[in-house]
Amino acid sequence: MTLFRDTSPTEGTPAADGPDEALRRRLGIGRRRFLSTCTAAATAAIAAPVFGAPPALAAQEHGRGHDRGGDILVPAHRRGIILYTVRDATGRDPLATDLPSGFREVFRELARYGYRQVEFAGYRQHANAPGGADLESVQGARLLRRWLDEYGLRAQGNHGFIPPSWPLTTADLDTFKKHLEIANILGMDHMGTGGDPTGSSYRADWDVAADKWNALGEIARREGIKLYTHNHDAAYGFLLDGGPLDGQGRPTRSSGIRKLEYFLEVTDPRLVWLEMDIFWAHVAQYKFHTYTAHDGSTHENVFDPAGLVARHNKRYPLFHAKDGVVSTTNGMGYEMVPFGTGVIDYTTFFSRIGHRSYHNPMVEDDNAPSSTEPGRSLRYAKISYDNLAALRGRRR
Repeated sequence: MTLFRDTSPTEGTPAADGPDEALRRRLGIGRRRFLSTCTAAATAAIAAPVFGAPPALAAQEHGRGHDRGGDILVPAHRRGIILYTVRDATGRDPLATDLPSGFREVFRELARYGYRQVEFAGYRQHANAPGGADLESVQGARLLRRWLDEYGLRAQGNHGFIPPSWPLTTADLDTFKKHLEIANILGMDHMGTGGDPTGSSYRADWDVAADKWNALGEIARREGIKLYTHNHDAAYGFLLDGGPLDGQGRPTRSSGIRKLEYFLEVTDPRLVWLEMDIFWAHVAQYKFHTYTAHDGSTHENVFDPAGLVARHNKRYPLFHAKDGVVSTTNGMGYEMVPFGTGVIDYTTFFSRIGHRSYHNPMVEDDNAPSSTEPGRSLRYAKISYDNLAALRGRRR
């Protein structure tokens, strides 16, 4: 199933044949939108007209205008951003620039745009910023909390420390508990990591990962924190769980179960939570759409990100709201752009999953920092906020 609908009147004509048409069909995007984004990519100016446009115009350009007749899809108090998007700003030397620098000034700027939530990606900033370089401590957390409160922001999570070893070492357990204490000081409901539970494709390794996350989740639960894993495209690939064995005795074929779907089934829903990066989920939709069954036959199974969330809705308290335009060259199907300036259909996604007062979408743009345009990441954060706020459900 795809999240896009093709409205092109030339669908199915002979002119549609070719490798680009196959890519467009796999992404499920209408031909007009596909051609426009491919043209932009070919000229190395992907979505540039949108970047320079007023936010409302950018939203309308991509079918996400301020439709006051529709329902607000992301309530104001749920609009957030992961600070990784503006990592250059938090890491900037305040003595060398007039641009917002360090956590406190960045919090103030994000609050001006309208954000009400942030997700941390660690607690380091420039050494010359108030509080010093490293705020990964009880004292640092109290300082961060004071600034968050000052600007009306709430911390919802952190991509921080998840013990790499299993069984746990004493040192790792102590560090994990320190991060839980920091999360509580900051007022977080959630604490997590930016990586998949395991990089393996084998069921046995996912079983081990599930045991580890269930145990860590129980520790977090006792501290009032929901433990979550943030996932990229590989986690939505197919589990190798049968068929002929390779030279090391490992299975080589699949039953068609996706790795993360299996993880959801074998972890305790009271202890383990997930944060879907919607961009990477769509990359997975493009990349992992067929599998080789145990008997050697090939089967199609197109990934439906919103469908997975709908089946496990309460397991997904957090999202990364990251947008993309079509790429025919990078092997992923998409190239990252600021939220609301791409082709990923967020109106349909948020409409399908519902529970608007439960989910917390965090804007993210990995490529927002620029070595040649120091203020770009904050500018993109503003564009992204305006487009997130403009999302409206369709009239019925």
